[in-house]
Amino acid sequence: MKQVYQGKTKNVYALDNGNYLLKFKDDCTGENGVFDPGANTVGLQIEGIGRENLRMSILFFDELKKQGIATHYVSANVEEATMEVLPATPFGKGLEVICRYRAVGSFYRRYGDYIEEGALLPAYVEMTFKDDQRGDPLVTCEALEALGVMDKAQYEATKELTQKITKVVADKLAEKELELYDIKFEFGVNNGNVILIDEIASGNMRVYNKNGEYVEPVTLTKMMLS
Repeated sequence: MKQVYQGKTKNVYALDNGNYLLKFKDDCTGENGVFDPGANTVGLQIEGIGRENLRMSILFFDELKKQGIATHYVSANVEEATMEVLPATPFGKGLEVICRYRAVGSFYRRYGDYIEEGALLPAYVEMTFKDDQRGDPLVTCEALEALGVMDKAQYEATKELTQKITKVVADKLAEKELELYDIKFEFGVNNGNVILIDEIASGNMRVYNKNGEYVEPVTLTKMMLS
């Protein structure tokens, strides 16, 4: 195998069959030894967290497969903390797609004059560039077209997939009496089709319990895998 990318929490290797292998690590983003899924630097190691994140992804990818929703997932080996995936070309230098069921986080900070915190949203989809220096700026369909990152058909396909996948995740969480507030994904193109890529991790979603209390990512993973 040839390593083609070294990330904060995963390494990527090229396989002889044309697919790729994601190797999940126990490195976690955070600062001063405190776990923070939104941080931009590796701040600590949690033994076994790589396998737990992989198991979490498998749980959701298997559910998506049952429902006929396209992803890059092929197979996984939990013991080796690896996941084989289809090749896919990401959009631009990194595009995050967020689906929001409630007005919290950055959405509320932007639009708090117009909506109450925690108010319901209609599976609202927004996209941001992964760009730490520029504060991960929001980007519209028209801007994506103008910049040559994504055409309108790809935008609509991505939006529709995002809403479908979010519902699958939300329904799975509801089985544990948990409510999904928002979640972020990444997508790419495989054989001309938009598909879900990367992972479906606890650190990429905001989840609350039936008492309205925020569920920390590590706790969420344990709850979903129990």
